[in-house]
Amino acid sequence: MEFRLSDEEEAFQSAVRKFGDKVLRPNEKKIDAEGRIPDEVLRAMADLGLLAMPVPSEYGGIGASAVLTELAAEEVGRGDFSMATAVFFLLEAGWGRLLAIHGTEEAKREILPPVCRGEAFLGIATTEPSGGSDLARMRTASRKDGDGFRLTGEKAFVSGVEEAKRLGGGHLTLSRAAEGGFRFTYVPTRSEGISTQRFENAGRMGISTGALSYQDARVPAKYLVGADGRGLEIATEGFTVARTFVAAACIGAAERALETGMAYIRERSAFGQPLGKFEGIQFELVDLWTQVEAVKWQCRRAAWLLDTYPLREDPTHRSEIARTVASVKLQAPQIAFECVKRVMMWFGAAGYTKDVGLELGFRGIMSYLVGAEGGLNIMRIILGRELLGKEFVPYK
Repeated sequence: MEFRLSDEEEAFQSAVRKFGDKVLRPNEKKIDAEGRIPDEVLRAMADLGLLAMPVPSEYGGIGASAVLTELAAEEVGRGDFSMATAVFFLLEAGWGRLLAIHGTEEAKREILPPVCRGEAFLGIATTEPSGGSDLARMRTASRKDGDGFRLTGEKAFVSGVEEAKRLGGGHLTLSRAAEGGFRFTYVPTRSEGISTQRFENAGRMGISTGALSYQDARVPAKYLVGADGRGLEIATEGFTVARTFVAAACIGAAERALETGMAYIRERSAFGQPLGKFEGIQFELVDLWTQVEAVKWQCRRAAWLLDTYPLREDPTHRSEIARTVASVKLQAPQIAFECVKRVMMWFGAAGYTKDVGLELGFRGIMSYLVGAEGGLNIMRIILGRELLGKEFVPYK
């Protein structure tokens, strides 16, 4: 693995950082307060090639590598500290990539170009009211119906339910197939037989979270993703990719928190000297910076593995990829949250105000601790399985 970025990668990373500084940061409080990402921000992201960037150019993307997408995710997480734009970005990137690989030609040409232009939303719907990570016991069911399928059930804690209604688009949806196995289908949210409900989250307010209810909703056969009956395997592939980008966004947020904190402790004085001279703070900074650097390069390695050993082509490397991705998804949100928390404490009472802005990250990063794209204990279960063997998985 080459640790030095190519000239093209450095240039792209620089361009996305400038975008974050000039477009995302000035809008982050507005995004949080108004509960949506402005259309002009989405257009600017599309113009830069950020939306669903791994999608091949023939479907509207830029055919970006996982490494390039990981770099962009870091910068988006750094730019909008609330994490709302990062969630939008990683959903389009991770699941757009999967649809480009496993979708039908008709579906790809219909769905992906408007997603890449910021004119439609693409998300994932697997979690249900009765449970999230235990996908094998889901209740949402689908059955064949002529040249398509009928879908009945409910999904919960789904990101982008309002965006899919407002912009158009839908979610890649996992269901239990009446004929056996699991079925993965793209389901447009505006379809007949689908209703939505919005939840009120504590953070990342700029992207909606809610529920989708399917009352015998019809899904055309062209929206089947991958082989019928193999939906669980395909969805798992998508989560592996999306978790890498989640970790990258958390790393970007962690770096921004530390940069904010370092600027403050250089200038703020107490007892006649800058706060940064006090070992209690200086050593804390060093420990946090070291942890961020370590997980950043492990995340970069995860992206490199995805580029080098595609899951669908090289099953011998699946365990290595699973271990690496689970480890960064386990560590990055925790480290990012700790960075924000500690820097808030360096600021004292000011850190608890909205004026400083650290609370945006405090609320947003928490979503990745409690479960988005897989909770921390699920990552531990994956790692335990890969280290000890499937017989040590605590469920059947």
